[in-house]
Amino acid sequence: MSKAAQAAELPDLKNPALYINRELSLLEFNRRVLELAKSDDVPLLERLRFLCIAGSNLDEFFEIRVAGLKQQEALGATQRGPDNLSPSQQLRRVSARAHELVDEQYRILNDVLFPLLEAEGIRFLKRSQWSAGEGGQEQWLGDFFRRELEPILTPIGLDPAHPFPRIINKNLTFIVTLEGKDAFGRNSGRAVVQAPRALPRVVRLPADRADGPDHFVFLSSIIHAHVDELFPGMKAVGCYQFRVTRNSDLFVDAEAVEDLLEAVEGELSSRRFGDAVRLELADDCPRDVGRFLMDQFSLREEDVYYCNGPVNLMRVNQIPELVDRPDLKYPGFTPRVPKQMRTAPDVFTAIRAGDILLHHPFHSFAPVLDFLRGAAADANVLSIRQTLYRTGVDSSVVKVLLDAAQSGKEVLVVIELRARFDEAANIELATQLQEAGAQVVYGIVGYKTHAKMTLVTRREGDGLRRYAHLGTGNYHAGTARQYTDYGLLTADVELCSDVQSVFQQLTAMGRAGKLNKMLQSPFTLHQGILQHIAAEIANAKAGRKAGVVAKMNQLIETEVIQALYRASQAGVRVRLVVRGICSLRPGVPGVSENITVCSVVGRFLEHARVFLFENGGQPRVYLSSADWMGRNFFSRVETCFPILDEKVRRTVVKEGLEPYLRDNAQAWELCADGHYERANHKPGEDRRAAQEWLLARVAG
Repeated sequence: MSKAAQAAELPDLKNPALYINRELSLLEFNRRVLELAKSDDVPLLERLRFLCIAGSNLDEFFEIRVAGLKQQEALGATQRGPDNLSPSQQLRRVSARAHELVDEQYRILNDVLFPLLEAEGIRFLKRSQWSAGEGGQEQWLGDFFRRELEPILTPIGLDPAHPFPRIINKNLTFIVTLEGKDAFGRNSGRAVVQAPRALPRVVRLPADRADGPDHFVFLSSIIHAHVDELFPGMKAVGCYQFRVTRNSDLFVDAEAVEDLLEAVEGELSSRRFGDAVRLELADDCPRDVGRFLMDQFSLREEDVYYCNGPVNLMRVNQIPELVDRPDLKYPGFTPRVPKQMRTAPDVFTAIRAGDILLHHPFHSFAPVLDFLRGAAADANVLSIRQTLYRTGVDSSVVKVLLDAAQSGKEVLVVIELRARFDEAANIELATQLQEAGAQVVYGIVGYKTHAKMTLVTRREGDGLRRYAHLGTGNYHAGTARQYTDYGLLTADVELCSDVQSVFQQLTAMGRAGKLNKMLQSPFTLHQGILQHIAAEIANAKAGRKAGVVAKMNQLIETEVIQALYRASQAGVRVRLVVRGICSLRPGVPGVSENITVCSVVGRFLEHARVFLFENGGQPRVYLSSADWMGRNFFSRVETCFPILDEKVRRTVVKEGLEPYLRDNAQAWELCADGHYERANHKPGEDRRAAQEWLLARVAG
């Protein structure tokens, strides 16, 4: 058969049926998170936490993804993704799936978690359960309302002089229906009460007013019970909590902007009052009141989500911190420090002896801080350069950089001002560092700086030596205990030279030079990944060892997916561990029979990006800050760095890939139709949970 005839028989890899919609795939990830709230294998208070995380994930999904689809629909956008769904089609499907998820969230909360929590003495008291009389809960909560709430609540009656107020994004608010007339003879029949964000959404009852130490009342219940007091002489016949979610994506015009910091600051204020995209409403709210609110926010019925409980589930996330019950939480663990760091006289000696791999959270974040502190205190260190994307509140990393700058070290920090939802914190961080004497730049307009890297230049003997830290995750001590990520401390001359070149790109002007070892977005990463996949195809056809194993957060980019399809068609075994969105369909006859996809969802958020190419029996292994998404390849500054040390490379494969491929407890297998099936271990088979195995083996 001729090559032309063979090509004609192959399926069209652009067929929309071969691609899973990214928005629906993201909702499927949220469904997997929600399953942890139902799992008996998860401690009870952690189950509550996962329920809250699912709610928070949905918030961001509506603020960014649904908001974007609504904008496309309003503009009449005709461009479609590889799945060929229009914005309107996506919105309809998203609405149906999201309504199912929300209903399931509240079913789990009310029918599963609340009863289990109550059995453990952790109670959420409804108004009908408050004890009455002198010294009762009703009295205490009434006093609490008048003392703590009433003075700062501002009820707004709706009439021609008081139009419907601007409601802040995601803020707890009440629509109140009224009877009677006020002192001026007014009665519009409706009023709005916004709960200031400073107020706690959950209130603990004092020990002398409760039967146990962990009895709570929702703020919404307290306001509801006493809302009459906000309208003297009138009667509140209805009080219904609601929350509106708004478009929170920032827009910075790359062509018009002159000062990126000022542009981002100017956009931040608009986030609180962007276009409404979702209305969450108490499920007992009358439909005419619901329609009134829909009209105020220009929303449709499919944008309304009726809630049988608190409209902001994330507020319940306080409970695991407030309740001192270690038996209902994950057991603590002590992250290890690699032996090289423990035994060497100083951090630079340790790194010179060989590359040091850090696998968080199983390894401590302390070595990263030790590296920075050592650089700040060492008289031979001339400069410290670092990228910062997210750092967290009261960051130890930032403190070290401030100390280094104040002591006269040359400190250069590349801060990404557009790190979503951390923009305000990063603007404040930039100001602090500049005041301390550090040089601060904001990367490249139009390209987010997402690379995680630090470069230290030190005088040694008659010359200069560079030391680098490269990572898959942020310089954030908090997430280093919650996310799985890799960091590499190295003095490799060529890798450090590459890091130097990337910093020069970010701070100066000029053409991007050829890097020695690293792949980099937006220049070489996309093409480099395609070339590696093409090499595996060639190896398979030549009878040499071929295979691709890749672990990442998201897989969306069409050209890479098509390359993986071609690899499967050529007989290359492709094993993917994709935590969240995956647009590739595995197991499609003639296209992807040799591709498997699993998602591992557990105690820690899987965040590391690890890529292995068999390379004819001499595997190449990379770690990266980038997922296989269009934005990571083309509109961000990202790094993808090889693991050069053979021992370290074996460790990455043994601990960063293999445990996930054999996980039969927390893994979910993606099916060709787009749904996920849990990979439960069979009777008589050992339970293999990657994260638990790593806790026992690496953290110890």
